[in-house]
Amino acid sequence: MLFKHQYQFSKRMQMHDITQQIQEDLKKSQIKDGIIVVYTPHTTAGITINENADPDVVRDMLNGFERAFPTNHPDYHHFEGNSHAHMKSTIFNASQTFIVSEGKIILGTWQGIYLCEFDGPRNRTYYVKVLEG
Repeated sequence: MLFKHQYQFSKRMQMHDITQQIQEDLKKSQIKDGIIVVYTPHTTAGITINENADPDVVRDMLNGFERAFPTNHPDYHHFEGNSHAHMKSTIFNASQTFIVSEGKIILGTWQGIYLCEFDGPRNRTYYVKVLEG
């Protein structure tokens, strides 16, 4: 079963927790055991897993990635001026796969699933594919 979602980012760099939406998709699918693939078809966005209990973790991550790949750098040559966003999204990847067991996504206690944007504000799409097996 395939689900399609959109999210409007309001800032240049953001991480949006999509865990609840993915859990709702799983429930609608009625699949008890299998896998879920979450994918975003954008070159400046990504999907990641990280702590969702303390919002400071997300802030610290975004600040750290900005220091590692600054928005503006004299070595960047991409004419659109968003080389930093492509580098950040490559670190995060465009998809993640999750195990489903007994109707639940196997995640650690503090783990959440995030849709990330590094060249916003933009409207982004992500897909959730639930496979039985």
